[in-house]
Amino acid sequence: MARLHFSLVSPERELFSGEVDQVDAPGTEGDFGVLAGHAPFMTTLKPGFVFVYDQSVKRAFEIQGGFADVTPAGLTILAEHAEETPERVATH
Repeated sequence: MARLHFSLVSPERELFSGEVDQVDAPGTEGDFGVLAGHAPFMTTLKPGFVFVYDQSVKRAFEIQGGFADVTPAGLTILAEHAEETPERVATH
């Protein structure tokens, strides 16, 4: 299965950068998911949770809005504020 390069950046620091299976994010026009090979687009984000799926682990980051940019190189989220939730959840 192809992997997606994902970066999550806030004004304070880069919270995540790496290869993952899928990312789900809270778009202002509806929640969306991104896999490797997704068509390019850019959208604004509303406050909510970004879920990062990496093999059997699901990580969650709470964000306070921002922008998402999907390119052939991957997904970058520029969040107004972001922090990782304290627990990771196994998906299986």
